[in-house]
Amino acid sequence: MNDDLKNLGRMTPPTPSSAARAHALSVAMQAFDESEDNSKATQGTTGDRRQSSIFNRLWSPVMNRKFLAGSALATLLVVPAAAFLTLELTRQRLPVDTVKSTGMVTDNKVAKTEQAEARASSDSEARKPHAEVALQDEKLAQPGLRQREQPSGYSADETAALLNRQDTQGGSAKRVTSGTAATSSAEQADTVAQPEMAPQAQGATAAAPALGQGIVSERLAMPSPLPVPVDTIAQPEENRDRFTLADTNPVKSVASDPISTFSADVDTASYSFVRKSLMAGEMPDPDSVRVEEMINYFPYDWPGPDGKDAPFKATVSVLPTPWNANTRLIHVGIKGYDVAPSAAPRANLVFLIDVSGSMDEPDKLPLLKGAFRLLVEKLKPEDTVSIVTYAGNAGTVLEPTAIKDKAKILNAIDTLQPGGSTAGAQGLEAAYALAQQAFVKGGINRIMLATDGDFNVGPSSDDDLKATIAAKRKSGIFLSVLGFGRGNYNDALMQTLAQNGNGTAAYIDTLAEAQKTLVEEAGASLFPIAKDVKFQVEFNPQQIAEYRLIGYETRTLNREDFNNDKVDAGDIGSGHRVTAIYEITPKGSPAVLNDDLRYGAAPAEQAGAKPSGELAFLKIRYKQPDSDTSKLITTPVTEGNAVATLDQAGQDIRFSVAVAAFGQKLRGTDAVSAYPYGSILDLASGAKGEDGYGYRAEFLNLVRLAKSLSGE
Repeated sequence: MNDDLKNLGRMTPPTPSSAARAHALSVAMQAFDESEDNSKATQGTTGDRRQSSIFNRLWSPVMNRKFLAGSALATLLVVPAAAFLTLELTRQRLPVDTVKSTGMVTDNKVAKTEQAEARASSDSEARKPHAEVALQDEKLAQPGLRQREQPSGYSADETAALLNRQDTQGGSAKRVTSGTAATSSAEQADTVAQPEMAPQAQGATAAAPALGQGIVSERLAMPSPLPVPVDTIAQPEENRDRFTLADTNPVKSVASDPISTFSADVDTASYSFVRKSLMAGEMPDPDSVRVEEMINYFPYDWPGPDGKDAPFKATVSVLPTPWNANTRLIHVGIKGYDVAPSAAPRANLVFLIDVSGSMDEPDKLPLLKGAFRLLVEKLKPEDTVSIVTYAGNAGTVLEPTAIKDKAKILNAIDTLQPGGSTAGAQGLEAAYALAQQAFVKGGINRIMLATDGDFNVGPSSDDDLKATIAAKRKSGIFLSVLGFGRGNYNDALMQTLAQNGNGTAAYIDTLAEAQKTLVEEAGASLFPIAKDVKFQVEFNPQQIAEYRLIGYETRTLNREDFNNDKVDAGDIGSGHRVTAIYEITPKGSPAVLNDDLRYGAAPAEQAGAKPSGELAFLKIRYKQPDSDTSKLITTPVTEGNAVATLDQAGQDIRFSVAVAAFGQKLRGTDAVSAYPYGSILDLASGAKGEDGYGYRAEFLNLVRLAKSLSGE
């Protein structure tokens, strides 16, 4: 205990505040007055006189001099003298009466006993001066006072943790004293933040002066911050974008599964959505990446057919794989017959527009209005446009109106306002009714659905909508989809609607994209030249061990579906381009993943047939827009289609392969995991070629963005 008090005496006192100095002076003067009234008795010392007697002898004559009374000199003498007295009282072992007035503890057993009795009888009176000091110092946040609160030997973080632990334990921390029981919770609280509770004084009882106790009392008496209700905190918006879940196409063995069948896909929605994600500083959701849509977003100069009798022509190339030296790529490019604008049939279009509350965002309804304005400007005077909106209930905004009355159509578009829920099913019914009302025989009858993708009122299950659209498709009314916005986009449903409506699915994220989709590629979007287009590739087991179709995960078909004209497939519009890429593994390549079959052999080997020069055989089946009977186009794939190096392949082929690598990389495909974004950028840069619209330059920037965001 003596060591503790010595340590206390050696401590540097904090810089006192003005209120603290005033209180100290008051205590000193009070002690002086009491000493004058009790001069005959000694208190707390073995000496025959009080400790202050000498000082009093000097003090009284001076103060009693008339020439000092009421003068400024008296004030100058009183203040320093009082400060000196206060310092002497704190440095020496104080009498019991002084202990009672200050609340300090000495090793004097009598003092301890009297102090405990005083606190037990009148705790509130004993603490009143401390509370007053704390109240006076409430607005004074001096560094010295904060240092006084922190126990010696503890860091600021440790002190805060100690106080926090005391708070969590109900506001009381038991203080262990030598030979005494636990004291009141107020007394315990004072102990928590006292300097005397440093590690070198563990287990001992020591209390700070009144000023320190007041500070701690103030701090512990302050209410803890009330928790902010969760609903008042700005929560990040929930991302409700929905995509079709489809596993990446696996590597297949030619020996057991030599045939690959899939539907044509000319949609481009995935590329635009990926672009919007990257431009927002986010890596896209892997499920939003459909590699074939990214590849087919770009215009390629594939050779087209000579006439409309053959609606398209296939161009096949075989080249090395840039991300795997032990595999090769079979690249198939198809270009559709390009209908001259003057020869395009009349169009009967119904704009089915989502004006629900969720469309009230700059990249939704306002952008949608601009997109349809561009399309109206592209149409011919004899074409007709109708407008149906849906939000809570479906309503007809514009009856079938000829483009020659353009002002009326544009005015109807401009008056659209968002609000309400999404009665998508009712909107579809109203749109089909208007399309049927203005039906053009031999012409284009199409509904253009523009939405953020949510149908939350009415019979809106995917199966119900799919059945409705498939039935209407047979009557010659097709459905295309334009998606807008993020956070609520139901991409999975949009794909279902477009695929079953013999239409395309595009995603409009900018007005430039609206210009590309609805103006520059209007013919491809609106005027079909072939429907139910299917691809089937048979691989030669003598040449090819394995294969993998890149993309088209949501477009795969069963082998028997190829010849079944009742099975729906994709459509190709005027001037459309379709690209498909297979990664193949030659026989004997170290990249082969599947072991040879133990039992049996490929049919050609069993028959002892000579090795064929064919690598694969491509078949394309399609229907004319007004026919229900399919036709067949076949093309063999041989070494005559091959190039020895990647550089020998054309610019369009190399660029499309770079896009394919990028899409697989974003999707997380294992085959390209070791192929860095930098290599993709180099491949695409070297194949940029002529880029009149800047699409390829934009792609290069997206690769750079993805590289940066991925941390590669």
